[in-house]
Amino acid sequence: MIHISQSALVCCVCRNLYIVQDLTIVVAFPILCVIMIARLYAMYQRSRKMLIFLVVIFLADNIFNGAVTAIGIKHTSMEAFILSGTYQCMINNADATALLSSITWIFAIVWEVLALYLAIRIAVIHFRELRRHSAGGIIEDCFTVLMKFHVIYFASFFVVSCFQIGLLSPTLSSDQFSLETQIYLGFLQIFTFIQIFVLGPRLILSIREFNAKLVTDSDTASIMTSIAFQERVHVPTSSSV
Repeated sequence: MIHISQSALVCCVCRNLYIVQDLTIVVAFPILCVIMIARLYAMYQRSRKMLIFLVVIFLADNIFNGAVTAIGIKHTSMEAFILSGTYQCMINNADATALLSSITWIFAIVWEVLALYLAIRIAVIHFRELRRHSAGGIIEDCFTVLMKFHVIYFASFFVVSCFQIGLLSPTLSSDQFSLETQIYLGFLQIFTFIQIFVLGPRLILSIREFNAKLVTDSDTASIMTSIAFQERVHVPTSSSV
C-alpha cells in the first residue's frame, strides 16, 4: 500500500513539473514574439500594415501552440518505477502529440525566419539610404545594434528548435533513460534556458544600453561645450580688467 501511494505521489509531482515546464514555454514565447513585433514595428517606422500583418501571424501561431499544448497535457501519462533504489518517472506521450509538438516548432521557425528576413530587409534599405545621402551616425549605429542581437537570438532559437524536432528520432524516443538521451535532453534544457531567459531579454536590454550610452555621450558633450563656452567668456573679461 505504501509502495502504491509513493508511486502515485511521484507521478503527481512529475506531471505537475511537466505542466509547469510546458506552460512556461507557452507564456514565454508569446512575450518574446511581442518584443519582436515591437522592434519590427519601430524599424518599419510604425507602419500599420506591417503591424497588422505581424499581429495576424502572431495570433494564428500562438493559438495553434496553445491548442497543441492543451492536447499534449491532456494525453500525457506518467509511469513511476524504481531504478537503482530511487523512484523515476517516465513521460508517455502519444505519437500524434509528439508530431503536433514538432509542427509547432516548425511554425515557430517559420515565424523567426520571417522576422529575421523583415529585419534584414529594412536594415539594408536604411543603410543604402544613409550611404546615398552621406548620412549615418546614430541611426546606423542603432540598426547595427538591432541586427546584431536579432541574429544572435535567431541562431539560439534555431538551435533549440532543431533539438526539439530531433526528439522525434526513434533512437531518442525508444530509450528515455539511456546516457545519450539524457545528455541530449540536458543540452536542450540548457539552450532553451539561455534562449528564453538570457538572449530574449537582451532584445530589449541592448536597446536600453544603446540609449543610455547616447544620453551619457550627449551629457558629456554638453558639459564640454559649456566649459569651452565659459572659458571663452572668461578670457576677454579678465583681459579688459
